[in-house]
Amino acid sequence: MKPNVADILIEALPYIRFFYGATIVVKYGGHAMVDEQLKEDFARDITLMKFIGMNPVVVHGGGPQINQVLERMGISQKFVRGMRFTDEQTMDVVEMVLGGKVNKSIVAQINRHGGKSVGLTGKDGGLLRAIKLQITYQPDEAKPPEILDPGMVGTVTSVNADLIKTLSGQGYIPVIAPVGAGSEGETYNINADLVAGKVAGALSATRLIYLTDVDGLLDAGGNLVSSVNATSVRKMIADGTISGGMIPKIEYALEALKSGVEKVQIINGTRRHALLLELFTDKGVGTQVTG
Repeated sequence: MKPNVADILIEALPYIRFFYGATIVVKYGGHAMVDEQLKEDFARDITLMKFIGMNPVVVHGGGPQINQVLERMGISQKFVRGMRFTDEQTMDVVEMVLGGKVNKSIVAQINRHGGKSVGLTGKDGGLLRAIKLQITYQPDEAKPPEILDPGMVGTVTSVNADLIKTLSGQGYIPVIAPVGAGSEGETYNINADLVAGKVAGALSATRLIYLTDVDGLLDAGGNLVSSVNATSVRKMIADGTISGGMIPKIEYALEALKSGVEKVQIINGTRRHALLLELFTDKGVGTQVTG
């Protein structure tokens, strides 16, 4: 028999109680950021989370939006080991799109649904301190490793957690664009998955949630793995069960767990209200990773 609204609310009650006052870092990206209905659903879900006593923090990407602007401007795109090569001209576009168009659009949507959201880049208030990312590549063990230059791409060295806590404590929902600042004020483009993990670790978040375009982690037979620990995840990487773009996401997740995050959840953001279904139902909808 299909559950009625009262049944759904009763099922959610213990989870609402558990997550009251908890910090939840959500990495927002993929198809959920371009589909209009999913964008509205996300804004409603985040607003609801805040209204029932949680402290959501959003870290967003914006690769497709950056690609569109670069194409319109006639700027050629180059990738180094899957990362966007970022020269000064590209960095200007990245900062404009992420810190301006995308960030402010998310903020406006949340505010339109009754939330109080504030947009930030890593350069605001020293939120994300960064250094240039160094990539070592060794395709042939018989040859020495190569040092690849991705341009103005960075990695996070520190997070100003006090700034986020202050905003959350005053009722705001921080929305963070993954752009950081170096020691000399230089700007760096940073992977949003990495930023979400670092922010979650700095806040000792109860949950770090990655919204993706897949259901979660799949086993060798293609079945969803609902729960897995760090040891099993490493085995899945070693035997090739986890591959491609999921590997760095998992590595950031494991680092976040080491930094004090209680659990990491990987869910399909193309499913309507996936955040609420994952947090407030017994079964959930994705994969839960524990330390």
